Amino acid sequence: MNGILVCNTGPLIALSLIDRIDLLRSLFEVVIIPEAVHIEILAGGPMNLGLINYQKINWIKVKVPSTPIDPISKTLLDAGEATVIGLARELEADFVLIDERKARKIARTVYNLKVIGSVRVLIEAKNRGLLDKVGDAIKGMRDGGYWIGDPIVTAALKQSGEA
Repeated sequence: MNGILVCNTGPLIALSLIDRIDLLRSLFEVVIIPEAVHIEILAGGPMNLGLINYQKINWIKVKVPSTPIDPISKTLLDAGEATVIGLARELEADFVLIDERKARKIARTVYNLKVIGSVRVLIEAKNRGLLDKVGDAIKGMRDGGYWIGDPIVTAALKQSGEA
């Protein structure tokens, strides 16, 4: 999974919950987030999810898109998701890391981007010997309040040989 990755807020929070944001650094050459995502993480929400682990790292690049975001994606998605898609298109990124179903579908079908999710990162990390158990990582994310649907968990455990 080498190459350029543009990442949304949710996956950073999910990986932060299990203290494994480092997996992104190991799996991708460059990890970029739009300024809108950076601001969302710093805002933290009611539980400040991900803020402490996010503040510890300095290898994620924060960029502002130099071209306007497509009005269609701005209408259909939240600011972070729309900006992730816009920046990925502008940079011709190899991968987009988004967990939210609607944003994933739009990124894939409308903009023809290669979309992955947090669970795919875990599976790839296990395949490369960077993670012992996908199931334990998913449990940690869920225990921290991050929503991952049962069908995704079942498929991930099967793909990682843990089912």
